[in-house]
Amino acid sequence: MPRTGIFFTYFQGERLRDFPQALAGILDKENVAYYDAVYQSRHGLYYLEPLSEVLLLKVHSPAMVARVKRTGDYESALYSAGGTVQAAETIWQKEIDNAFVFTSFGDHHAGRDFYGGMCYFNGAALAIKALKERGAGRFAIVDTDCHHADGTRDIFADDDSVLHVCLCSQQWADEHHNVDVRIPPRTSDEAYLAQLEREFVPRVTAFKPEYIFWEFGYDATRGEYGDKGLTMDCHPKLAGIIKDAADRVCRGRLITILCGGSGRAVATYTIPQIIRCLAELDMEA
Repeated sequence: MPRTGIFFTYFQGERLRDFPQALAGILDKENVAYYDAVYQSRHGLYYLEPLSEVLLLKVHSPAMVARVKRTGDYESALYSAGGTVQAAETIWQKEIDNAFVFTSFGDHHAGRDFYGGMCYFNGAALAIKALKERGAGRFAIVDTDCHHADGTRDIFADDDSVLHVCLCSQQWADEHHNVDVRIPPRTSDEAYLAQLEREFVPRVTAFKPEYIFWEFGYDATRGEYGDKGLTMDCHPKLAGIIKDAADRVCRGRLITILCGGSGRAVATYTIPQIIRCLAELDMEA
């Protein structure tokens, strides 16, 4: 049974209002470790560290960091991206096998010198930088948020050590390590899952990364702001496909990062199911 780390930050907004309480029946499992930036009394078994500015400036420009500081969200943005970095480093240290990272802010719209869409810093890029400094060499990022990961693409477009597969609204690229898969409106769960199987699984199998990062957005769910027609049950099935690929190609080293989505009910339903999949716990009916 894999050891799963949960890295939790929550500073604003409604979508995570039910957490960590919604993880009842998960946090008490022996193979689940909980890292928290704020709540240390009941569930916080480990402390979640903020991101260091030294690492931050190895990915993002000083001018961009200065702009984020002026927003008033700088500290919470450090914790948000820091959870992804800490998750990757904890897997590197073999203390856990995979992770789910809650974020106060998103991830994939932050490039080297720009941010947007409530994404201040690119946690996946920062984690990859940290892992490269430790000696890791190849990585894959699969993005199932409904919007194009323009920030992630900006950072890794010319880096052939990173496979980036993005399932989004437009097909901007289709080349060796930068692949966009257009998802049309009113897509069924079955069609979406088939696209992931067809476009991501063979590529990641051939690429042989040492780590996989999953940028998980639930904004393509019915009723969400990026509605593509998916049901809530599609997301745990995505988790199963991606986890299976990680188990086969990189010893299960998978970091799942919460990205887009606004609905509180969708988050409360889907996220525990995804974590149960990662930890190989029984699914709730």
